[in-house]
Amino acid sequence: MSLQDENEIKHVVNLYGLAVDTQAWDLFDSVFTQDIDADYSETSHWRDLATLKSEFEVYHDPFDGTQHTMMHHMVKVDGDRANALTYATWRLIRLGLPGGDFWEGTGWYDDELVRTAQGWRISTRICRIIWWGGNPLVNETVPGVKFQLPLTALRAERLAGRVRYFNALTK
Repeated sequence: MSLQDENEIKHVVNLYGLAVDTQAWDLFDSVFTQDIDADYSETSHWRDLATLKSEFEVYHDPFDGTQHTMMHHMVKVDGDRANALTYATWRLIRLGLPGGDFWEGTGWYDDELVRTAQGWRISTRICRIIWWGGNPLVNETVPGVKFQLPLTALRAERLAGRVRYFNALTK
């Protein structure tokens, strides 16, 4: 693995946070492959970039502000494929809601990436929440969709063999 590959992969993961917080959905073209398989929960799973961009736009539009911080990047490159595990925190703000203006959480992204002619792109993503707090109504921006995400400990997922980065690391 080269340091350049690792830095480029970290840039792609960090660019995701910037794209979400600026609602610049075209930046997702520099983050994900067209056939992205993005699993954010049992009810939030996308299998193509166009749908992911469209539904992220609808979901995020009502927020008065968001902030996503990516950290503790772990990267393993194997030729033109790579695995990355990243911790994240986020805060979502919608002013004037009964019960409070923010919802925040921590979690992790378990990404598989491929090297393309345009650079590294995330081809598969699993996102899981470890903790959340604040007003869950802030997170309910799509009518009829209620916030009900399970909390998922990284340890339990590793023990069940479901953390691809850890599996790649221990091959």
